[in-house]
Amino acid sequence: MVAVQLPEAREIDTRRRIFQVHPEAREQAVPLNAELAIEGIVTLLQGSDPDFSDVSLDAGDVPAFNRRVYEYACTIPRGETRTYHEIAKALGASGAGHSVAQAISKNPYMIIVPCHRVLEAGGYADRISPYGGVISKRRLLALEGAHPIASKTLFEVLLPVAPPRSPT
Repeated sequence: MVAVQLPEAREIDTRRRIFQVHPEAREQAVPLNAELAIEGIVTLLQGSDPDFSDVSLDAGDVPAFNRRVYEYACTIPRGETRTYHEIAKALGASGAGHSVAQAISKNPYMIIVPCHRVLEAGGYADRISPYGGVISKRRLLALEGAHPIASKTLFEVLLPVAPPRSPT
């Protein structure tokens, strides 16, 4: 398996995205490896703990650093999260938090490699996730029992909300 693509709102949009990334892709009968991946994804979306151990991933075109990040992400237990900087430190590259974030944003195996378990510092569901990924990330984490903090918008950073006044 070279990639996972979750469905867009319209089938045509899903097909367009697949062909943008993989112009050589052709429709064919679903191989056993893909069936195992689909079963695992459905299991997760139904709220259970999937087993992706038999799904083989073709990482031939994935840069070595990204592969290390993905291997580490696969060790994060269900319902737990790590930050980009925690992963960088665990990989012996403590100053590489940004590189970890970039690797996670390019994860071609979403859900199978649980990039949704990797957050910004402070436990924020990040703004790096492409194509509506922040919403998907929050939903997947909620299914697993983890609840990230919603990302702060620029408006919230510049004009923080004052705490409510207590009546006197």
